[in-house]
Amino acid sequence: MDGDPAVEPTLDSLSLTFPLPYRVALLVVLAVWGWAVNLHYLGLVAIDVPALLRYPPRDSPRQPAPHLSTYRLAALVSAALGLSLVVFWACSGRDPDLVVAYDWMPMTYLLLLALALALPIRGAGALSTAAAGRARLVATLRRVALGGLAEPHTGRFADILLADVLTSYSKVLGDLFVVVCMFLTRGGSATDRPDRACGGAVVVPLVMAWPFAARLRQCLIEYLRARRAPPGAAGWGGAHLANAAKYASAFPVILLSALQRGVEAEADGGGDGSTDKTGAGLYRAWLVAVLVNSLFSFYWDVAKDWDLTLLSGARGAPGQAYGLRRKLLLPPGPALYYLVVALDLLLRCTWSLKLSPHLGRLAGAESSVFFVELLEVFRRWVWIFFRVETEHLRAATAGGPDEADDMILLGDFQAKYHDEESS
Repeated sequence: MDGDPAVEPTLDSLSLTFPLPYRVALLVVLAVWGWAVNLHYLGLVAIDVPALLRYPPRDSPRQPAPHLSTYRLAALVSAALGLSLVVFWACSGRDPDLVVAYDWMPMTYLLLLALALALPIRGAGALSTAAAGRARLVATLRRVALGGLAEPHTGRFADILLADVLTSYSKVLGDLFVVVCMFLTRGGSATDRPDRACGGAVVVPLVMAWPFAARLRQCLIEYLRARRAPPGAAGWGGAHLANAAKYASAFPVILLSALQRGVEAEADGGGDGSTDKTGAGLYRAWLVAVLVNSLFSFYWDVAKDWDLTLLSGARGAPGQAYGLRRKLLLPPGPALYYLVVALDLLLRCTWSLKLSPHLGRLAGAESSVFFVELLEVFRRWVWIFFRVETEHLRAATAGGPDEADDMILLGDFQAKYHDEESS
């Protein structure tokens, strides 16, 4: 595609410097750094994350802690990303033709990144620890990809945590499909202007919906397990059906966004007045779907994932900060929890906006999309601290991680937790 004068106006400033494949790579690298910080900080406040995840104990005290091996992996993939970017900048010089021509550079880095995260490199010390972590990640990802869920006592919480992270990366997964599709398309380039209809108008929405479908299936598996539990061991499983409905509420947002793109493409091609009316109706329906999904997800974060009482009748219970719970392990205390709740509400709404078909029409569209993706990665990173803290408290209240897994319904934990606190 060298020398094609039509290429220049299709590339915005961000894509000239930081093409889409590199943006996808950066968001993955940030996930590695974020997980390392999660492990490190939660360990400092005496929360044993590896035990909650059923991670095998270290064979020797000389083996580095999981957060150290994760930091080393993050540093390795970051250094490789920096080197790849420097070489790409030196070769392309922000020239549109060269940026398009050298698309094999970021694609090569994406392949190396996937290998670094997936392939266990055997060795001693840090290498063996990192190898075990990567092998565990691949096994968990393989199970989660199909909506599978480990049995209690064997890694159920790890499956749920990874599946929830993947829902936050739904747009990134869509972009990953786009760059691979463009790279493999004859005459195409992964670093050209992103063609989010590559492969057909339906494929990218399906890729984005996949993490939600997988998480929904996990909820249904938990519901069936609750139904099979001995009488009196748990409720009838309604909480899992409600959780499944939360993930299902993302489908109308994705579907209506895809339909709007189709209608707007038809309007740009000279559609009649009925096209405008259809587009307006779809937009109103999309706004309702966004509102339902955002508020439902926010409620679940606060009331179920973090076990806070802000949205329940127990918000003013004695012995706790208003709307929180009695035990707060993350310093500096209540002020942080109030801030995170407000931030979660704001970013939950922002997350839904990234699915908007109108986002691509804004000035600096690629910058806008990338910024919203960064915000969602940040929100999920913060969410993990409080979600793991909650799981730790449930395990402590139940008498250990195994017993916490037996508390199939959230209501069972909350009832026992409040009974013990009041006694």
